[in-house]
Amino acid sequence: MRKFSLLTFLLLLSTFLCLGVGTAFGGSNGNINSAAVQVNVTNQNPDTARPGEPVELTLSVQNIGNDDLKDIKVALNPEYPFSKLSGEDLEKSISYLNARQDDDDAGVLKFKLMTDANASEGTYDLDIVTTYKSGSSSNTITTTKTIQLEVQGKEYAQVVTVSKADIDIAKEEPLEFIVTNTGTSPLKNLVFSWNDPKGVVLPVYSDNTKHIKYLEAGQSVKVDYTVMADVSATPGLYTLNVNLSYEDADSNSKNIQTTAGLFVGGTTDFDVSFSESSAGETSFSVANVGNNIAYAVKVSIPDQDGYKISGSSSTIVGNLEKGDYTIASFDVSNSQGGNSQGGAGGNTTGNGPGTPPDSSQAGANNASSNSIGSSDPLKVQIEYTDAKGERETVTKEVNLETTTSGNMTAAGGPGGPGNRAGVGSYLPYIGLLVLAGGIFVYRKKIHERIQARKGKQSEYKKPDSEV
Repeated sequence: MRKFSLLTFLLLLSTFLCLGVGTAFGGSNGNINSAAVQVNVTNQNPDTARPGEPVELTLSVQNIGNDDLKDIKVALNPEYPFSKLSGEDLEKSISYLNARQDDDDAGVLKFKLMTDANASEGTYDLDIVTTYKSGSSSNTITTTKTIQLEVQGKEYAQVVTVSKADIDIAKEEPLEFIVTNTGTSPLKNLVFSWNDPKGVVLPVYSDNTKHIKYLEAGQSVKVDYTVMADVSATPGLYTLNVNLSYEDADSNSKNIQTTAGLFVGGTTDFDVSFSESSAGETSFSVANVGNNIAYAVKVSIPDQDGYKISGSSSTIVGNLEKGDYTIASFDVSNSQGGNSQGGAGGNTTGNGPGTPPDSSQAGANNASSNSIGSSDPLKVQIEYTDAKGERETVTKEVNLETTTSGNMTAAGGPGGPGNRAGVGSYLPYIGLLVLAGGIFVYRKKIHERIQARKGKQSEYKKPDSEV
């Protein structure tokens, strides 16, 4: 009985020892083995897969069993973000492997896979499928091993937008750049800068360099500047050289260079003032008071209450450089009829409110073409083509008054308030002429009398010889 128990114990112990050896050969311990095959990744190039780039894997296929193996096939079963690389096989074969191989005797297989360009940073699984036949059996054995590959995020940034396409000359203008991390890995220690090679556009209140400490994947940041274009700049499109440098995950510095276009020049402004009025025409001085040239300038008097234009209501004066001016003339009269009151409703005939004018006053009013007070401004419209080739319109107002003959004068100038009574406005000049004529006649008569008296005295006075 004891012998049987001892024999039973030894048999069981042998069974457990065999199972332990089998476990040693077939256990994973990071490797996927069949009963006798062990597959390991001995090298990966690059060490961390990069989006949009291939990754090469070197596999060691070792027979650690007691039987020789034949028809060994090793295949990769890639899933996102890995895929088959054009021209490369996903399955490779080894015809024969001897039993109990050393590491130096193992078979070596190389595979290449493509990493998706938009892969995010992280660790991904990859299955390796191995099939083979044992020398002592015709059965095919299949095993699968799952390994993990690390993918480094895509490190890339770009200047997505520039807030302005044009700036005016000699004017402080805001300029905003938006920098976006379009990769899948964060960026750190970014340095953004730009410059105009011609030196026309320059930053004010700061230099041209901005620092960004950290930028997450997919995140955007605004980089603000205040810029100004040289007052003597020629309108046109200027190139901005944009530079962006940053550090990758390995603290290696990378640099991105690009360009942006910025148009310098744009609209301008005008000043319109009364010039003179004569022969039924009213003239205006039109000056370009902005910093840009105005092309094909057209001056018009639009339809408006209180004024009437006889003849053409617009004139083309050509190009106006900044600081230049021109004269535009129009036949402007008051369109209000039946009275000679000012724009504020005041009475200009010298009579009190409600007093009807006499016939002489009525005649003067009819001849005055309905004068209007300075409270009714005349609208002058200016159309021009700016430096960008766009048609612009500016409207200005000019305060005017009319003389008794209907001609326009500047408010408060000759012919202004108090000089609206027709011929009465010329009475001071007539008085002066009459006075000057009277003085001339008077002096002439006095001179004649003196000459007459001298003549009489010479008749009565005898020479000494006659006495």
